Amino acid sequence: MTGVSNESYRSTSLWWDTLPDDLVGTARPALAETRTADVCIIGAGYTGLWTAYYLSRSHPELDIVVVEAEVAGFGASGRNGGWVSAYFPTSLETVAKSSSREAAVALQHMFFDTVQEVGRVAEAEGIDCHYARGGTVSLARTPVQLDRAKADIEHHRSWGFGPEHYSFLTADEARERVGATDVLGGTYSPHCAAIHPARLVRGLAQVVERQGVTIYEHTRVTSFEPGVVRTDTGYIKAKQIVRATEAWTSQLPGHERDVIPVYSLMLATEPLPESFWAEVGIAERETFGDQRHLIIYGQRTVDNRFAFGGRGAPYHYGSTIRPEFDRDQNVFNGLWDVLTDLFPALSGHIVTHNWGGPLGIPRDWYPSVGFDPATGIGWGGGYVGDGVASANLAGHTLADLLVGANTARTALPWANRTSPKWEPEPLRWIGVNAGLRTMSAADAEEARTGKPSRRAQLLAPLLGGH
Repeated sequence: MTGVSNESYRSTSLWWDTLPDDLVGTARPALAETRTADVCIIGAGYTGLWTAYYLSRSHPELDIVVVEAEVAGFGASGRNGGWVSAYFPTSLETVAKSSSREAAVALQHMFFDTVQEVGRVAEAEGIDCHYARGGTVSLARTPVQLDRAKADIEHHRSWGFGPEHYSFLTADEARERVGATDVLGGTYSPHCAAIHPARLVRGLAQVVERQGVTIYEHTRVTSFEPGVVRTDTGYIKAKQIVRATEAWTSQLPGHERDVIPVYSLMLATEPLPESFWAEVGIAERETFGDQRHLIIYGQRTVDNRFAFGGRGAPYHYGSTIRPEFDRDQNVFNGLWDVLTDLFPALSGHIVTHNWGGPLGIPRDWYPSVGFDPATGIGWGGGYVGDGVASANLAGHTLADLLVGANTARTALPWANRTSPKWEPEPLRWIGVNAGLRTMSAADAEEARTGKPSRRAQLLAPLLGGH
């Protein structure tokens, strides 16, 4: 497929559709023969490419190969909400329980630093990914949500994080940043940046190639074991192997229950006039959501669109991943209802793009990164939908682990840990979809009663909450 245009991938997401031609490019060659390498990385998304980036910079003598079933950035890296967020899906309490309070705090601070690290590298390498560190706002639009926002700030204070990390917003302060309806208050953290995610991943692929890394596209891995990666076009003998396949991990033999693929869907509006933004704000391109249980996330793009998404799509039996699951009109309709409820002035404007894709969730909602010297196999992933910053830190950590370096990154509590396996079917299909329905019902219950949902509180520990 060498030299074949990648134009067909523009339908993957808004992000792919708005890539400049030089970043869309043409297909890289597929693996055509057996070859050897020092390191073989499976997956050309953020995790795989960041690993290749840091490893090739620190050890340029290494022969590093990346194999990708489709093209670089095909998966979540080219479809996500564009949040470089310091959010870690596992609670500080849970992290501390298996390590220490100090280790949990160190992990969070490393994530703060990682938000800036992504911007630093993008600038240094000339990757124009529309990076804007405007922070993130979580709106409170009901009294229950307001109480939750206040409790969130108190919780972070109890862990030593001051207003420079998390601050409470009054109604006026929240509306000044994000002019949504019914705003009673909110929270703000500076530790988040908005980006164009496909520009980042496609640009990063070009950077690592300039550093001497070989990327094979349209090369699907069928299996791997210590020392060898088998693909549908040949195999690679490698001293070290890194699995960087996120949701698609579930499709690899022997890894079917490591993570489950859960779909998150998005829409994008047409570019909106300056008069609209004069009322709505988001002047610093703050990312935004609110305090509801069923996650929503949005940003203002450089060309003045809303890119807005959320959970709610069902988990598919047997961890099935299919292209038709990327689009669910019922979910898109629900997202539009939420967005127009937040911003009624959107009435009369149109949605230009709908898309989606799977994200990887481990059984304990705890992402991990690691390397086993005995087998020569490393991994990173299970980011639960917050993978843009996580993948950078994972890749940086993997680069350390592969060469045996002891660093502040390799000492973090998510390093070299493993999550339990998911239950076999039909148990996980029943449990996951019941959880999704419960969170949706919890929001409706709170809107109806004005009281916190007991069901959501009971389910939170199972979803990585406190």
